[in-house]
Amino acid sequence: MKNYQIDPRYKVSNREALIGIGLAIINFVWWYGFAYGLGGQPVEEYQFIFGLPAWFFYSCVLGFLVMSAVVFVVVRLFFTEVPFESEGMEEDQ
Repeated sequence: MKNYQIDPRYKVSNREALIGIGLAIINFVWWYGFAYGLGGQPVEEYQFIFGLPAWFFYSCVLGFLVMSAVVFVVVRLFFTEVPFESEGMEEDQ
C-alpha cells in the first residue's frame, strides 16, 4: 500500500484561493450596497460627484480604487511565493 503525502503547496494555494473569494465577496457587497443603496431613489434626487451620480462614483470609481489598494495590501501581506517544481518531494512509482 502506498503512503501518499499531500503536497504542501496545495495548502498554500487553497488558503490564497479562499482569500481571493473573500475579496470578491467584499467587492460585490461594496458595489451592491452603494449601487442599490444610493441608486434606489428617483433620479431627480441624485447627488453628483465629478459629474457622476453619487451611487456610481462610490460603487464603481471609489470601489475600484479601494479594492485595488486592499488587494495590493493583502497580496503583499498574506500571499507567498510557491515554486512550481516539486523539489524535495519523493515520488513513488
